[in-house]
Amino acid sequence: MTKALLVIDVQNDYFPAGRFPLWNTDATLANVKDAIALAQRSSVEVILIQHIANPEMGIAPFFNKGTKGAELHPEIRAAAPEAPIIVKEFADSFVQTNLEQLLTERGVTELLVCGMMTQNCVTHTAISKSAEKYQCAILADCTTTVNEMLHQIALHAVSTRLPLPGYREAI
Repeated sequence: MTKALLVIDVQNDYFPAGRFPLWNTDATLANVKDAIALAQRSSVEVILIQHIANPEMGIAPFFNKGTKGAELHPEIRAAAPEAPIIVKEFADSFVQTNLEQLLTERGVTELLVCGMMTQNCVTHTAISKSAEKYQCAILADCTTTVNEMLHQIALHAVSTRLPLPGYREAI
C-alpha cells in the first residue's frame, strides 16, 4: 500500500495576518509540519494543495491569485520543498485538477488528509466521489477551521465514514 499525505490549503490568508484567520493555526501548523517530516521519513508521498479563487468569478474575500495571502505558508513550503503542488478552485481537491492522475502515477492507494478548513476543503476532498477508490483518513490533529465548535462538528459528521486518527498513528 502506498500512502500520500494531502496537505490542503495551509495558506497565509488563514493565519493571524491574513484575510480570513482561523482558530488554532499555530498548533495545526506545528502538527502538519511534524506530519510532513514523519511522512518523509516513512516514504509517504507529500502533496501540497493550494486554493486559488477563480478570477472570472470576481474578487474573492481571500486566496486571490498573485496575493501573498494565497501563497502556501512559508513553513509548509520549507518543510516540503520538493512536493508537487496541486492548484484548485473548488472545495474538493479532485475537481478539475490533476490530483487523481498524480496519485495514479505514484501508485497511491491510501490518502491521509489534513489542512484547512475542516468542514470544507478537508472533508470535501476526503469524502469526494473520486476519493472512494482510496483508503482514506482525516488526520484530526492536523486540521482546523473557524472555531473549535465547527471543527468538532465537522469531524463528528464524517466520523461514520472515515477514520480520524492522529498523524503519529496514521503515518
